[in-house]
Amino acid sequence: MTRFLSPADVAHIVATQGLPHVLRHMARYIEQDYLRWQDFDKTARTAAHSARGVIELMPIADDSLYSFKYVNGHPANTADGLPTVMAFGTLADVSTGMPLLLSELTLTTALRTAATSVVAARRLARQDAATMALIGNGAQAEFQALAFHYLLGIRTLRVYDTDAAATRKLAGNLRDIEGLAIVPCASTAEAVRGADIVTTVTADKAYATIVTPDMLAPGMHLNAVGGDCPGKTELHPDVLRRARVFVEYEPQSRIEGDCQQMPADFAVTELWQVLAGRLPGRTEASEITVFDSVGFALEDYSALRYLRDSADALGLGQTLDLVPRQADPKDLFGLLPVRRVARAPAVA
Repeated sequence: MTRFLSPADVAHIVATQGLPHVLRHMARYIEQDYLRWQDFDKTARTAAHSARGVIELMPIADDSLYSFKYVNGHPANTADGLPTVMAFGTLADVSTGMPLLLSELTLTTALRTAATSVVAARRLARQDAATMALIGNGAQAEFQALAFHYLLGIRTLRVYDTDAAATRKLAGNLRDIEGLAIVPCASTAEAVRGADIVTTVTADKAYATIVTPDMLAPGMHLNAVGGDCPGKTELHPDVLRRARVFVEYEPQSRIEGDCQQMPADFAVTELWQVLAGRLPGRTEASEITVFDSVGFALEDYSALRYLRDSADALGLGQTLDLVPRQADPKDLFGLLPVRRVARAPAVA
């Protein structure tokens, strides 16, 4: 039997446990799994690109659990009333191959992406960071804003989107959050001015230069989330040259991240090495750091573990017969309603 979690189930977990709790514990699960980096069989995701977007599969496994996520990225979908990103995923038992959990991951991906951003920023941003610029105010913006507010103490959010309606939506959703001031801005440059952290989460599949070198300030940390497939970037190459750059999984990031613009010998540091204390994160207050985040399968594995444990505690989900139930596992044909096969006519 396989447990299924719907978007309503995940929303119920958030409503019951509280968003700060969910973000905090999801971040803890992610960090725990990054600290077991060597235990995982890792690979870059596979992608099917089209003129309108991309569909990707993201697998990973350790010696007990296997997971994968199906996820798309179609920026023009909103014009058709569809989400830009839609996702679902599975957690399976490695020893038998039995799928244990089938879950929505559209809502969960936004939660785990925000939690991962904070896991990185704890090591890469200045400890006194209080102001964040949020460039791109679409579907994932609130999650990033609240993760940094609840878990990192951000008190002022300077926001900008080319779509003014998206900024109004964001401001409306966050208007009652105590201790968080929202400052709408007229441009990226205005939003970035005075920010300790800059989060970019734009959707267009294009070689974009959302942040340029003239916008940088000493001590700034850039959380670049939107550049996540070939041909899609947010940072000018000179921004990367002026910073220390951190990534999730180097083979994938060099293809999909902002560092796809850089030569193969351009220096990057994988996040797990910082979390494990093997390499330093931020080394001085004036340093500029970049987390070139594209999303990695390990984070979905962690999120699925968290959903499984939360669903167990709350008694959520429904069971599915995703795999046939058989008295004799060798008699697959016996599941069919046809019990007797007519004899084929003789060939003249």
